[in-house]
Amino acid sequence: MKTRKILPYLLLIIGAVVMLFPFIWMVSTSLKAPVDIFNLNIIPENPTLENYIQVIEESMFIRWFINSIIIALITTLSVVFFDTLVGYIIAKFSFIGRNILFILILSTLMVPTEMLIIPWYMMSSELGWTDTYWGILFPGLMTGFGVFLMKQFMEQIPEDLLNAARIDGMNEFAIFFKIAIPQVWPAISALAIFSFLSNWNAFLWPLIVIESSSLRTLPVGLSYFSSGEAESQWHLIMTGATISVIPLILVFILLQRHIIKGITLTGMK
Repeated sequence: MKTRKILPYLLLIIGAVVMLFPFIWMVSTSLKAPVDIFNLNIIPENPTLENYIQVIEESMFIRWFINSIIIALITTLSVVFFDTLVGYIIAKFSFIGRNILFILILSTLMVPTEMLIIPWYMMSSELGWTDTYWGILFPGLMTGFGVFLMKQFMEQIPEDLLNAARIDGMNEFAIFFKIAIPQVWPAISALAIFSFLSNWNAFLWPLIVIESSSLRTLPVGLSYFSSGEAESQWHLIMTGATISVIPLILVFILLQRHIIKGITLTGMK
C-alpha cells in the first residue's frame, strides 16, 4: 500500500523535474558571464546581473516588451469579448443558418496559419496596415477555437434562468453581462490564458508585417540576438527569454484558480 501511494508522487516529481529543467537552465544561463555559458554547472559559480543590464541598456528591449504587452492585452480582451458574445448567440438564439455558421467557424480551425500569411499580408498592404500595430493585431482579434469553447459552456446555462431575467425586463446585453458571463468565468479564464499565451509568443506574423525596429514584439526582438546584431550571444537570449516569461507566470497565477474551479464544477455536474 505504501508503494502504491509513493509511486504516483514519485512519477509526478520526475515529470516536474523534466519539465522545469529547461526553465531552470534558462535562468541559470542568464546569470552567467559569457565565458561560462557552456559550463554544465546549473548553479553559476560567479552569478552576475550584467546580462540584464546589457539587454535593457544596449537594445530596445523595453520597447519590445511594451509592444508585446499592448498587443497581447488588446487581442486577449477582444477575443474574450467577441468570442464569448458569438458563443452566447449561437448557443442561446435560434435563427436561420445557425448550424451552418457554426460549422463555418469550426472549419477555420482546419486551416494552418501558414496558409493565411499571404492573404493577410496582401490585405495589410492594400489597406496600409503594414508596419503598424493594427497590422499585427487584426488576425488575432477573434478565434474559432474561442467561439467553440464558449458555445459549449454557454449551452450549460439553464434557459429558465435567462427567461426569468427577460420576464424581469432585462435586455439581452444586460442578460449577457450580468447572467451569462458570471456562469462561465472558468471558461473565460481559460480562453484568456490561451489567447494571451498565443499572442505573447507570436513570432511569424509580426516578423513578416513589421519593418521598424521600434514596433518589434518581444519574440521578434529576441530573434535578433541570434543574428548579426548580437552575434548569437546566448547569455542575452536567455536573459531576454527569462524576463519575457514573467508576464506569463503572472497571468497563470492570477487565473489558475478559476480554471481549477471550472474543472471541479464540471466534474460535480
